Parts: sequence; C-alpha cells; structure tokens
Amino acid sequence: MQSRFGSDRRLTVRMGLTLFLLGLLYVAFVAALIVLLKSWVLVVVIAAGVLIAQYWFSDRIALFAMHGRVVEREEFPELHAVVDRLCAIADMPKPVVAVSNMDMPNAFATGRNPDNAVVCVTTGLLRRLEPAELEGVLAHELSHVAHKDVAVITVASFLGVLAGLVVRFAFYSEIFGGRGRKDQNTLALFAMVMGVSAAVYAISFLLIRALSRYRELAADRAAALLTGRPSALASALTKVTGTIARIPSEDLRTAQAFNAFYFTPALGSDPGLARLFSTHPTLEQRLEQLGRISAELGEAATPGKAG
Repeated sequence: MQSRFGSDRRLTVRMGLTLFLLGLLYVAFVAALIVLLKSWVLVVVIAAGVLIAQYWFSDRIALFAMHGRVVEREEFPELHAVVDRLCAIADMPKPVVAVSNMDMPNAFATGRNPDNAVVCVTTGLLRRLEPAELEGVLAHELSHVAHKDVAVITVASFLGVLAGLVVRFAFYSEIFGGRGRKDQNTLALFAMVMGVSAAVYAISFLLIRALSRYRELAADRAAALLTGRPSALASALTKVTGTIARIPSEDLRTAQAFNAFYFTPALGSDPGLARLFSTHPTLEQRLEQLGRISAELGEAATPGKAG
C-alpha cells in the first residue's frame, strides 16, 4: 500500500545503488572466504543464517539491545494516540509501539516492512518533548518505515556484521592462537581472512553512512511536510541533540551501535572523529533544510496544515 508520505526518487535511487554495491561486495566476500577456508558449506550456512536472523528478527534484536518493550494503549495512551493520528494521515499500517526505559532522549524504527515494523521511543524523550515536538519525531520515524529505508539499512548492515564476526572469530579462535597450531601457513591464512574481512567492513561502513545521512534528511523532509510543522521538528532536534551532548560518552557506548537507526546519533560532548563518520548529517544541515521547508509552507500563516 502506498502511503501519503510520498515517494522520494533520490532516496530510492540511493537505496538501490547501495544494495547493488553491497551485493557485489557480499558475493566477493563470500567467494574469498570459500577460497581461503576451503569449505563453501560452512561459509554459506553461516552467511545465510546471519542474514536471515538479522532480516527477520531485527526488530526483536534492536528492542532487546536497547531494553525496549512493547506497550499497549492503556499504559501509554497519549503516545498511541499520536501514532494513530499520524498513521491515519499517512494512510499506512500502524506499527508496534514500544518504549525503552532510558534517560537518553531518542527514538528509532525497525522492521522488515511496514506490516512488520516497530517504532520505539525512550522515556527520556517522552519526558522532555512537547506534544508537537513528539509528533514531529514520530512522523520522522514513520517515514523511515513507509519509505522502507529502515529495511534497507537493516540488510545493508548485515555485511558489516558478518565481516566483524569473521574478524573476531579469526582473532580469538584457537586456530589462530592455539598451542601447536601456530605454523606459518595457518597464520598466513587467517591473516588473509582478517585482511579481507576488515576491508569489507570498511567499505560497507562507508557505503552505509553515505546512505544513512541522506535518508535522515529525507525523513526530516517527509515528516515536516506530513505534519506541516517543520519548526516543531527543528525544536525537537535542537532539544534532543543538546541533551545527548551533555551525556558522558561512556554512558552512550551501548547506544552508539544503533546510531544508524536513531533519530539523533548518540554522540557525546566531544564527538571528535566520530562526527566525520556519523550516520547522520549535522544538526546545522538538518535545521537549514527545515528552515527552507518552513518558508516554502508559509508555516506561520498556516500552522498545522500539511504540505
């Protein structure tokens, strides 16, 4: 079913190109592992198992990792009411609603398609945002679901996860460091496996971040047009980013693994090099775009009207 978020041709092209390039990289990676390990059955089974698990259970994995739980309308009636209203406006299926008991204000969406999606917000976000700001954040997350880019990011991140697992296995396995097996051939073999895996991880890392930065701008734009209140979304962005910046970096480490899915990345007060490789555009870029949309909509003259 086509939602009223509208199609984003540039986002669709970028998603297709990213999946194509990652697909080629995936085939090359699996082929290299088969040649090096000489066991195509083992490689294919592991690769297929990880892909299926990540695709089918991505929502459960994300909720578990971020301590989220599904909540019913009776427990969070206002949250459900906002999601209901936005889904009705957007003409899309209502996702499962979840809440994470975290002070860090944030939200994320996950799931393989609009009929099997989850939108989760933290208690820190619910405490800090005004109703119009919360509506803007939820519209942003729903647009990820409607445009299916959350599913693309889930599949795209699989290759990096697989490469990372191979690197860890090679580094910690007894084959690499066990007594009596440190012969030159074994060391050379696993050095090559680690080298190939590290290269694949690095390339997939860069491809995913390039797509992720654009998809966040696309979601901001879609949310602003759906709600007709880009200023409310801008206010939420400013408030959430400022609050996260005051949280010590060591308290954000667990959350940082899921930055590609978050409304705002979990970066501390001194992001340093992390900002260069961020999954999101800068706050300034996002606010600048919302300012242009506000001017186009004539927001002050027609508050609350969708464009």
